[in-house]
Amino acid sequence: MAEPASAEAADTDLIRRSLREPQAFAALFDRHAPNLHRYAARRLGPEAADDVVSETFLAAFEHRHRYRSCQADARPWLYGIASNVIGKRRRREAARYRAYVRGGVHPAEIDGGLVEDGVNTLAVNKPLVAALAGLGAGDRDTLLLVAWAGLTYEEVAEALDVPVGTVRSRLNRARKKIRQALEGTDHE
Repeated sequence: MAEPASAEAADTDLIRRSLREPQAFAALFDRHAPNLHRYAARRLGPEAADDVVSETFLAAFEHRHRYRSCQADARPWLYGIASNVIGKRRRREAARYRAYVRGGVHPAEIDGGLVEDGVNTLAVNKPLVAALAGLGAGDRDTLLLVAWAGLTYEEVAEALDVPVGTVRSRLNRARKKIRQALEGTDHE
């Protein structure tokens, strides 16, 4: 029985096939790179996003033999790698958030990027960005993987290699801090 076409193949099938046919990994890149790029651009800016996506897929390709084939969807694995790559650039991410709070330039607009969100008023974003900058790395990663990457709690747990309970507590803590930061802003 022939394997399905790469456009229809599950991620795990593409990864498995890429072990003997490295070019099969390109379909995984085509499938997931645009969303990973948007996620990284929101966190670090468009220029850094190019590097994050490149480093993420290079690491994924080099370590594809370790991929757990019980997971049909590679998104959590790829976002986990991307989170590690972004983690190496945390200072830049925090600096972008602080610059936004000081100057009012949305982080996605820095370096000439475009804002993707529909809700981009300074009254909403300045306090939100300040709150994001104040979160611990694990809490911020967890919150943004849920909010921006659209991963489930289970997928975030897989991406960050932590138990689902840790994801729940990090998300609860992050939401509480965000909520506290936004209280009383009343869209000034």
